[in-house]
Amino acid sequence: MSDIAVRPQEWMESISGLREHIGKVIVGQQEVVEQMLWCIFAGGHALLEGIPGLGKTMLVRTVSDALDLSFSRIQFTPDLMPSDITGTNILSFGQHGSTGMTFQKGPLFSSIVLADEINRATPKTQSALLEAMQEKTVTVGGETHRLPNPFFVLATQNPLENEGTYPLPEAQLDRFLLKIEVSYPSADELKEIVKRTTSSHTFQVERQMTGDDLLEIQRGAKEVLVADEILDYAVRLLMMTHPEEASAPEAVKKYVQFGSGPRGIQSIISVGKVRALCSGRMHVSTGDIRAVALPALRHRLFLNFEGQAIGMTTDQVIQEVLQALEASA
Repeated sequence: MSDIAVRPQEWMESISGLREHIGKVIVGQQEVVEQMLWCIFAGGHALLEGIPGLGKTMLVRTVSDALDLSFSRIQFTPDLMPSDITGTNILSFGQHGSTGMTFQKGPLFSSIVLADEINRATPKTQSALLEAMQEKTVTVGGETHRLPNPFFVLATQNPLENEGTYPLPEAQLDRFLLKIEVSYPSADELKEIVKRTTSSHTFQVERQMTGDDLLEIQRGAKEVLVADEILDYAVRLLMMTHPEEASAPEAVKKYVQFGSGPRGIQSIISVGKVRALCSGRMHVSTGDIRAVALPALRHRLFLNFEGQAIGMTTDQVIQEVLQALEASA
């Protein structure tokens, strides 16, 4: 281990307090909140998919307030240009009539960036976001500018509409650490949403930790141990998503065109470490691997024509992989 002071119990309590505070604003969606926190403490970006009106924007805003991080929201539209999000060089005037170029920062220069309806932007603008997500820098006029640390992109997309959208290419989907499905609330949750949003009382979000605290937990998560047998378990899981693999279940061989790439297992292990830390453990278990498999892999498997034609989902395929993995263990 490195020289970082390992305090799993303290970190677990901090994350638990953050989760509980968010729950005072966000009704239900415990799994969504949990997976978003996994993603943030693992230092990755998240793609949230769900129909409009499920509180995705409020959730992201609440998380940024609770973490005391700078926040910006970008509404993606087909006419949005790369310079609209990265910033641009503008002509500035100094004393005695002198002129020069000054870089004016765009909305990407925030610690938490909500990319709303990301699939409505053109591929050119999506590519500018890709550099920011991967390199945590933006390049304008040949000059590279570093983004804040920490830096997260939390993007949303609507699964229902196809007109006027530009589906994210596989390379950009792969940059998201997790893809989080935001489900419709239950009847009881709908009643609670109405009570909270139509009354005069509003809950004030208070800071639960700072950016430095967040970075410390991120570093601590990297110290969580992964035994060789756990790593082998994760490797088998990933390999079984490939249709040419002998051990792959029938659903994979029949309906999957391409399985997950190496970023899939990197995502599983890094998020599994955070899940272990959330439980006060400094070692990853097979339960951690299984729990993070769906959000880590659902956007990294690509179905063939037959799978799409019968309405098969990547979640169903991953569930079959997990069942086959358990049976072979």
